[in-house]
Amino acid sequence: MIKLFVGLGNPGAEYEATRHNAGFWWIDAVAKELQTALHFEKAHHGLLARVTLHGNAIWLLQPQTFMNLSGKSVASLARFFKIAPHDILVAHDELDLPPGQVKLKFGGSHAGHNGLRDIHAQLGSGDYWRLRLGIGHPGNKSEVVNWVLKKPMLDQRIAIDQCIDRCLKAVPAFLAGDMDKATLLVHTSKPPRAHTAAPAPGAAPPTVVHSRPQESI
Repeated sequence: MIKLFVGLGNPGAEYEATRHNAGFWWIDAVAKELQTALHFEKAHHGLLARVTLHGNAIWLLQPQTFMNLSGKSVASLARFFKIAPHDILVAHDELDLPPGQVKLKFGGSHAGHNGLRDIHAQLGSGDYWRLRLGIGHPGNKSEVVNWVLKKPMLDQRIAIDQCIDRCLKAVPAFLAGDMDKATLLVHTSKPPRAHTAAPAPGAAPPTVVHSRPQESI
């Protein structure tokens, strides 16, 4: 079962709404779902919460070490409470998926993500679960740093938030250790389709209104 849920991001108000903090947004949603609150724990360099479910301790963690030192916080907590890598799930922003899409993955490389890179190094293993939250790609490698440290456009943020909400359906499966079911729930969840009422007989066709582009947040 997943005993440690980690969300990656950067601490501080200036980074709170940036794409790189999608993992923090996920943990905030899980904390709300489990009716708990995160508090700073100096010994483990992060904001964390502990809940007990069916006699098992479950931890939620947001490292406060900045992204490239995320492993310092994750490994500290994992070592202290003897949590194996395969019982850890790390939620992070993913350039290779568009906003609103998500993939669950076990193991593999860090693929250049600085937070995962440090977790690999500090745990001495890449054998942990990752929840890859799509943030999209700027299209040019040289723009990646600037992209992840900026706020997403409003429609992108809405898509990411909706994706996070859908992924909450997999939390019971994570806690039960049913990773096959969790994977199915994460990978098959789709945004709800808009339902349009059928026009009344003889009614005029709807008027199409072209709105202005949405502003960034």
